[in-house]
Amino acid sequence: MTEFTTLDVLVLVVYLVGITAWGAWLGRGQTGATDYFLGSRSLPWVAVMLSVVATETSTLTFLSVPGVSYAGSLVFLQLTVGYLAGRMAVSAIFLPAYYRGELSTAYALLEDRFGLGARRVTSAIFMVTRLLADSVRLFATAIPLALITGWPYPVSIAVIGVLTVTYTYFGGIKAVVWVDVVQMGLYLLGAVVAIVAIQFALPDGWSGVFSSAGAEGKLQVVDFTWNLTTTYTIWAGVIGGAVFAMASHGTDQLIVQRLLTCTDQRSAQKALVGSGIAVIFQFLLFLMVGLGLWAFYGGREFNSTDEIFATFIVQELPPGLTGLLIAGVFAAAMSSLSSSINSLASATAYDFWAPLMGARDDESRILKAGKAFTLVWAALLIGGAILFIPLSEGTSAVEAALGIAALVYGGLLGAFALGVFTTRPGQGAAILGIVIGIGTVILLRDRMAWPWYVPVGATVTLVAGSLAGLLQERPE
Repeated sequence: MTEFTTLDVLVLVVYLVGITAWGAWLGRGQTGATDYFLGSRSLPWVAVMLSVVATETSTLTFLSVPGVSYAGSLVFLQLTVGYLAGRMAVSAIFLPAYYRGELSTAYALLEDRFGLGARRVTSAIFMVTRLLADSVRLFATAIPLALITGWPYPVSIAVIGVLTVTYTYFGGIKAVVWVDVVQMGLYLLGAVVAIVAIQFALPDGWSGVFSSAGAEGKLQVVDFTWNLTTTYTIWAGVIGGAVFAMASHGTDQLIVQRLLTCTDQRSAQKALVGSGIAVIFQFLLFLMVGLGLWAFYGGREFNSTDEIFATFIVQELPPGLTGLLIAGVFAAAMSSLSSSINSLASATAYDFWAPLMGARDDESRILKAGKAFTLVWAALLIGGAILFIPLSEGTSAVEAALGIAALVYGGLLGAFALGVFTTRPGQGAAILGIVIGIGTVILLRDRMAWPWYVPVGATVTLVAGSLAGLLQERPE
C-alpha cells in the first residue's frame, strides 16, 4: 500500500497552478459578452467536440462509471447507443433552428417562438437543474482529495471550486473550451494508466479479468428485458438514452452554448455527432477499469461505489502515477464545473438581466454582469455540494446526477418540440405543458427507471401543450 508522496503532491500542484494560470491568460483581450460567453463564434469544431465530451464527463465518469461495472456489468454501455442517436437528431432538427438567428442562449429560440416568459421559465428550470446535478458532481470530486489530505469534505469542495472559478472568471468560454481539451487528454491518460497498472497487479493480467468476469456474467452488454423499472436495458438505452441526449444536447445551455461558439452550423453538427462517437469509446474505457478493479479487489464491498477507483489510485499506484491520476480526477471535475459556472452565468445575464435592464445590445454591460454572476453561481455550486454530503452514503453519484437532470429534461424537450413542430400553441399553452410534463414525471418517478423520465416527460409536455393550444384563440 502506498501513500500520497511529495512527488505526487508536486505533480498535482504543478498541474492545478499551471492549468489555472493558463486558463486565466486565455481570456486576455476580451471586450464584450460575445467574446466572454460565445468565444466570438470562432472556435474550431474539433476543440468544441472535445469540450462537449469533457463537459458531460466530469468526475462522475472517472469515478462513478467504473463503480457501475464493478457492482454490475457492461449494460450501462447500452445508453451510449441512444446518446449517439439523440445527438444525430439534435444535429438535424435543432441546430438549423439555432443557426437561423444570432442566438445567445438555447432559450432565446423559445422567445422567438413564444415570448420572453417562455424563455425565462425554461432558463430558470435549466438553472435549478444544473445547480442540483452539478453540486453532486462537485461533491464526487472531493472524495479523492479528502482521502489524500484528510481534509473534511467542505474544505476539499471549496478548494476545487475556488481554483476552477479563478480561470473561469478571467478566461470565459474560450478558456473553458481549450482547458477542456487538455483536461480530457489528461483524464483519459489516467484511465489508460489504471488499465496498465491492473495488468501488472494481477497474476493473470487482463486475460484473468475477462475470464472471471465472463464466468460471473459481468461481460453482458445487452439486456432485452422489457421492464420500465430496470435501469439498463436495450429499450431504455436506445429509446431513453436517445431522448435524454436530445434534451441534454439540444435544450441544455451547458452544451448548446458550446455549439454556438462554432463558426457555422456545419461545424456545430460535426462537433456534436463526433462527441457521440467519442463518448461510446470513453464509457467503454471506464467500464473496463471497473471490471479490472472488481478482479483486483475480489468483489469486496465499499461504503459507496464512487470510492472504489479513488481508493485504488491513492493506495495502490506508485509515486508520481498517483499524482497523475489524481490530477486526472481534478481535470474531469474542473472541466465540468467551469462549464456549468459559465453557462449558468450566461443564461442569467442574457435571459434575465439584460432584458430587465434594457441592455440586450450592450456588450460591455452584459460582460460586467456576466462576470459578477460567475462568482455568484460558483458560490451556489460549492454550497450545494456541501449540502449533498449527508445524502451521499450508499448511492452512486453518477446515477443521482443523471436522475436529477432527467426529471426536468422531458419538460424542456417537449417545449422545444412545441416550438419547432407546432404553430398554434402560444406561450401560456407551452408553459402549462412544461408544468404538466415535469409534474407527471415527478409523480411517476418511482414506477420507472430514470432513462424513461425524459421520453415520458417530453410526450406529456407535447400532448398537453398541443391540447391547451386548441383552447386558445389562433394567433394572427
